[in-house]
Amino acid sequence: MRTRSTRLVTTVGIVVAASALIAGCTSNTTSTETSAAADAATTAASEAADGAATANDTPGEMVRIGFSAPAADHGWMGAITKAAQDEAAKFSDVELIVAEGTNDVNLQISQIETFINDQVDAIVMLPFDGAALTDVATKAMEAGITVINVDREFSSPFAARSTILGDNYGMGVSAGTYMCELFGDNPDAIIAEIAGIDSLPLTQDRSKGFADALAGCGLTVSNRVAAEFTVESGEKAAANLLQAAPKIDGLWNHDDDQGVGVMAAIEAAGRDEFVMVGGAGSANVMRAIQADDTVLKATVIYPSTQAADGIDLARMIVQGKALSDLVEIEAPRKVMLYAPVVTKENVDQYLPTAFES
Repeated sequence: MRTRSTRLVTTVGIVVAASALIAGCTSNTTSTETSAAADAATTAASEAADGAATANDTPGEMVRIGFSAPAADHGWMGAITKAAQDEAAKFSDVELIVAEGTNDVNLQISQIETFINDQVDAIVMLPFDGAALTDVATKAMEAGITVINVDREFSSPFAARSTILGDNYGMGVSAGTYMCELFGDNPDAIIAEIAGIDSLPLTQDRSKGFADALAGCGLTVSNRVAAEFTVESGEKAAANLLQAAPKIDGLWNHDDDQGVGVMAAIEAAGRDEFVMVGGAGSANVMRAIQADDTVLKATVIYPSTQAADGIDLARMIVQGKALSDLVEIEAPRKVMLYAPVVTKENVDQYLPTAFES
């Protein structure tokens, strides 16, 4: 991926070396000469650091990348594809070939086979079903194509060169930690949860992280319902929850897309006695946090930039580059992105990369 900060390790090494050189010269030079040497060393360190920081941006050999993801029937999923296209457009040495989004496993397999036959240099794929796409991804790797797996893991380590994931368990931990900050001194606080599809491991991970974080301050989930990541299911689940719980202190909704329906149910019920935390990081939720005129006070990020990072990583690997902020000379096998809590205090930082629900 392109570096966005100075390569600290290199800079520190250069500065230390320069300092040693200056120290060795002081006994035989004037203060003016020493100052000049120091200035030169500082300039060299700065130039070297600047070079390291921009090395991965320097155009290299042309990289043809095939991209495949599920259908954009959800705001977050639509943002995944758009962010990948926008990122590829920043590079003069990247040709991105985008397959039509599909929730048909067999069609996605066919798309990957087409990429293999076309001999692309890399494939960035968010599989509709990681297990079902494992064999064809492995076939691509065996054909010498760099495969970057996004969001939903394959069932074999041989199916991808690198994997980029959001942190579902971490989302729950972040949401639970925020609730502890708000209600940790109130052991009787009523905490509610509107989950996503309960059969999915990602939902299970989010709920486990939430429960584990709450346990750290002596809180538990008092009321819990599950939705299906859609507006309609969010509204129905929230209506049921609000009817069952006449009083709530804190509510975590796993997904900001289904949160549109959740908010509709809350407004219809005229409920405003609690603090609500969203999940994923949609733009409409962040705007509500900015306005500070609803129960929505925070959301937990599940980055919609994963595939964009995959484009950067694929380009970097094919061109033989590395993460220049790290000492390691090879790209990592797995990258798990952080799940920060967005509040009114820091929302301006995250809004530019938010997705529209």
